[in-house]
Amino acid sequence: MSEPSESLYDQGSYSKGVPRVSSKNQVTLPVAAMRAAGLRAGDEVTIRPIGDGEVVVAARGSRVRRHAGIAGGIYHPDELEQLRDEWER
Repeated sequence: MSEPSESLYDQGSYSKGVPRVSSKNQVTLPVAAMRAAGLRAGDEVTIRPIGDGEVVVAARGSRVRRHAGIAGGIYHPDELEQLRDEWER
């Protein structure tokens, strides 16, 4: 297992203090860390232990699935089919 990058620990201080594990086993993620990771409220995540006292929080699913369909409406109807017909097959 590789050593975690220093940037994981060098995020600076947060205005509301250090996140803590609550009595309900919950942790509030700092906004800066959420934004840097590209996570938003409501995203599904997976939690994976990586060592003594360390876990990784990762977005569930692939980035392709998360972003599928965001460019809808760019092409006119049937325009993509016309472009595909131009390809050599």
